[in-house]
Amino acid sequence: MSYNILKVNESVTQDDSIVSYQYHTHQPYSSTTLNNNDEIRIPIQTQDLYTLPSQSYLYIEGKLTKSDNTASADVQFVNNGVAFLFDEIRYEMGGVIVDRVRNPGVTSTMKGYISFTPTEANGLHNAGWHDTKNPSLIDGNGNFNVCIPLKMLMGFAEDYHKIVMNVKQELVLIRNNSDFNAIHSANETKDSYKITLNKVLWKMPHISVNDSQKLRLLKNFENNRDLPIAFRSWELHEYPELQQTKNHTWAVKSSNQLEKPRYIIIGFQTDVKNHITKNMSRFQHCNLTNLKVYLNSEVYPYDNLNIDFTNNRYAVLYEMYTQFQKSYYYKAFSEPTYYPILFKNNAPLVVIDCSRQGEDILKGGAVDIRIEFETSEAIPAKTTAYCLILHDKLVKYNPLTSTIRVL
Repeated sequence: MSYNILKVNESVTQDDSIVSYQYHTHQPYSSTTLNNNDEIRIPIQTQDLYTLPSQSYLYIEGKLTKSDNTASADVQFVNNGVAFLFDEIRYEMGGVIVDRVRNPGVTSTMKGYISFTPTEANGLHNAGWHDTKNPSLIDGNGNFNVCIPLKMLMGFAEDYHKIVMNVKQELVLIRNNSDFNAIHSANETKDSYKITLNKVLWKMPHISVNDSQKLRLLKNFENNRDLPIAFRSWELHEYPELQQTKNHTWAVKSSNQLEKPRYIIIGFQTDVKNHITKNMSRFQHCNLTNLKVYLNSEVYPYDNLNIDFTNNRYAVLYEMYTQFQKSYYYKAFSEPTYYPILFKNNAPLVVIDCSRQGEDILKGGAVDIRIEFETSEAIPAKTTAYCLILHDKLVKYNPLTSTIRVL
């Protein structure tokens, strides 16, 4: 520092490598296919572009009404409710699926609870994230509109911060067959409700660079070089209805070496789906006492958790929750969204850090993922378990030939 403060003659530098950074609106092929079960495909047809998907967002506009098209003040969106309107989101390059998120409502809600700081959560009110302050998205006539960053919905956009050059891109959204999981009411009602989407737009930054940067980027064409896209994909698995016992074993999946799991998040919900008085964005602890994840023979965590929610002994579980931000985002300290009691009541998720792995996994073949957990009381009826796996993924694309390879 002593040397730096003496550099009084240091020249002033300005970064003019980017000469234009403007958001452009991209629309679906058809504006009439926005209903339940419809596939909404939004293309970026022009290929001689530099775009920045990590800073893109979805603009969604619609209306929540009763079946007779009248508004109701009794029904509101759940936290992150607009994401629950969709069954799947895909990002494609050159017709090849680069990243896919199934059940984006549950997936992005679980990921958001462990990722967002309080400041970030406040900044996402415009995206429909209203977890603690609970402002209404809907006006007196039932109208709503949100801007949802793509990085809030899928790992590709969160991790890959570079431009995408000269390749066709498409964002595909599939509407859910029901909208009940997106809304809730404090009172039981016999009314039926519908959510009508009027606009689903993809707002994408288009980048223009100066001549020197353009020449540098063109060298990738001359060398016919494949460009790597490395990110952590979000893969959700669901156990639809657990048995009503105290001990459970769940063989989740087998993954290959290139898609090794780095973090595993487990959550439980009891009789929540398609109930308007239940909040789909909330999770329950189900009196969990212990949980372990097995990657082949490696076990995470090593020690038993020894949780007792009845007597408020869950500090170890909360510590695992708070440590995620430091490990996943390489932060010096964590700023969790929840303090302990809200964590217990709203989202008692089990966060397993398995980013460090032994040689038998690193040098082996397939990785078998198995979860074993125990509860102090039998699991209630109609309880669903969710397992969100954050795993490595590598894609390579060639901006000259527009070929895409998923490794």
